[in-house]
Amino acid sequence: MLGIVGLAGSYVLLAYVLVPMLWRHYEHHPALADAPKRPTNAAGIPGDPLNIGLIGANAEVVRALVAAGWQPADPITFRSSIEIVESVLLRQSYSEAPISDLYLFGRPQDLAFEKPVGISARQRHHIRLWRSDMVGDDGRPLWMGAATFDRDVGFSHRTGQITHHIAPDVDAVRDQLIADLGQTGQLVRLYQVTGVGATVRGRNGEGDWYYTDGEITVGVVAPSNAMQVDPPTTLPNPRRVSLKNRGWSWLRQILP
Repeated sequence: MLGIVGLAGSYVLLAYVLVPMLWRHYEHHPALADAPKRPTNAAGIPGDPLNIGLIGANAEVVRALVAAGWQPADPITFRSSIEIVESVLLRQSYSEAPISDLYLFGRPQDLAFEKPVGISARQRHHIRLWRSDMVGDDGRPLWMGAATFDRDVGFSHRTGQITHHIAPDVDAVRDQLIADLGQTGQLVRLYQVTGVGATVRGRNGEGDWYYTDGEITVGVVAPSNAMQVDPPTTLPNPRRVSLKNRGWSWLRQILP
């Protein structure tokens, strides 16, 4: 009996403490080691994982996202709430549909962008961005973001309220957004740091399932959005993290 308990304890220590510690890395932005990794909803329940970082002035970030084909979301008002309902029910176009608030650093998102899929606001890629107190090497601010894909509209698993449900593969939206930004020629550098860590059975504030390799991809926008001749420089991950990501790529293929 003691042997079984010892084996179980060793497994927990290895799988949930030692191995995750080996995957953590902040060599490209040490200040992010102590930063929050998930925003919360109004009730304080952790929401979608942070998986994107952008370095640039407010106007530079906005211009880069617009150039990448992402549109600013309208603020939540009575009128915009009616319009998003009409868009979903009547299948009408609303490419600037509002995005619900999540909270980081004690406030709702500073910027919200989306990229519609199809006609209505039922499905869309979207990102919330919060300006942090951290800066890049050039002194410009770091924006922390949570990018997900709204796959459908339904009832919250936690509150029963009408809400969007996200697709579980949050890495796919992160990677798509970075690819969209890369095609604008306005990124100079890319690197990754640890976010929530590798997660197979995560749940957001509405109870939606998600999985992720746990990395935050940070893109540095060119000053004044200057067009770059060469693709952005990608800084390498530590070897142990690269091996983890390789294994995750295999696992991702068998997840829904």
